[in-house]
Amino acid sequence: MEALAFRPVKKEELKRRGFSPGATIANSIAMKLAPQSHRTFFITAVTCNRRRLFQVDRHAELLLQILRELPAENKFQLHVFVIMPDHFHLLLTPAYEVSVEKAVQFVKGRFSYRAKKDLGLASDLWQAGFTQHRIRDADDYSHHQQYILNNPIRAGLGTEYPYLSIRYSDLSEPEPPGLKPKTFSAADSPG
Repeated sequence: MEALAFRPVKKEELKRRGFSPGATIANSIAMKLAPQSHRTFFITAVTCNRRRLFQVDRHAELLLQILRELPAENKFQLHVFVIMPDHFHLLLTPAYEVSVEKAVQFVKGRFSYRAKKDLGLASDLWQAGFTQHRIRDADDYSHHQQYILNNPIRAGLGTEYPYLSIRYSDLSEPEPPGLKPKTFSAADSPG
């Protein structure tokens, strides 16, 4: 049985064809990236043991600073966010060459590094992993946007909660272009 030979392909050629050179499956065939309009995600990351890390203003301010830096470095677009005492929610669109996993790793990793270096926090800061939901359409985006904006109220933190994206217009990008309106099915029709 003759072994298959794979011809090496330059990264530029893969990108031109719409493939991600970093995302491969076991036999080294590159996986095609989803269109950018389909790459907006609702993200939740939780602190280790639900520690109320961000009720300390210095800690929340450091996370805000990181949420300013990463979009400025073109790692992702940040649309909506809230920093709760023991978790955060983001609506973000990763840069074309950045996976959603890498985008969250940038946030959690940079916060961990800087919190240990600048604030002297020494213990584990994050629960492993995070939850994600790919935004399907404009209605789904609006639903998750409202969920984020109402999170402090539902948690009893009041309407003037400081760590919410509507308080930081310099940190929030508009709704990503290309989100499709909700597609209706027969189940959605009256009657």
